[in-house]
Amino acid sequence: MDIDNESFMREIQEKLSEIVRPFQQELNRGQRLADFVKQCIRYASRDDFLRLDELLNTKLATEVVQEEALVECAPILERLRVNAREKVEKYRLEFIEDLTRLGNDAGLTIDIDFPRFSILKGIDGEIAFSERTTTINKKVLKTIDPRRIVAALVRLKKLLYGRPFNPQEYIDSLYKTYAGICKTDNLAIGQPVPIQRFYLEYVISLQSKTFFTNMDKTKFRGYSLEQFSVDLWRYFESGIGGTSEGMLLDLKPGRNFSLWLIDSVGERQQISSISFKGD
Repeated sequence: MDIDNESFMREIQEKLSEIVRPFQQELNRGQRLADFVKQCIRYASRDDFLRLDELLNTKLATEVVQEEALVECAPILERLRVNAREKVEKYRLEFIEDLTRLGNDAGLTIDIDFPRFSILKGIDGEIAFSERTTTINKKVLKTIDPRRIVAALVRLKKLLYGRPFNPQEYIDSLYKTYAGICKTDNLAIGQPVPIQRFYLEYVISLQSKTFFTNMDKTKFRGYSLEQFSVDLWRYFESGIGGTSEGMLLDLKPGRNFSLWLIDSVGERQQISSISFKGD
């Protein structure tokens, strides 16, 4: 193929593509609207009112009812939307009642501000009805069954709050790690230490001597950020004051190299540094 003919063919292809592009875009749009209506039919046939409610409140739903060729769909979809919304609201009320009752039976007081809920500081979650999922402390459960949610909350409460906790021993152990870092880095007591560095050093301090001679993962003593945050709150809530030496804990907020922890008033906050100061 000579150069002139190649340029000619390329020009023809570009022009035809440009002409057909709006036509193809319109076809694609029509297919999207048709697929939307088919999806509504599928959800309605299964009485999947949760997904139907979400679907009928999207931007695409507005496009469908405004499309001239689908004008007859508008009143039908509106009836579906109202019906689905009523069922969702009824389901929501029943869900809250069931979750509260099952929580009480398990000895849990569940504070619900739908779709969010919590039981204790450091344990909270959120319900996503349409996705059929529940998130508890960032862990996603593929269920919205109140019984399974309560069971998960009971397990997490036992994990984070179930062991003995001595606030005085705990704050003394934090201070020991802090003082050790200050000594290593030639810092004066009272100077801030990066919280991520502190967290690492504290977890290391929890390991047995055996672990350092054979660092098998089965011998590692974990200390999750969840546990760290809850233990800080248990210390603050105890109201014992400072360490045995009279040093007071000071957590500084910040975004750089921070950790999400519970502060002295029970709020989750990004903490960037830790220090201890004299009373």
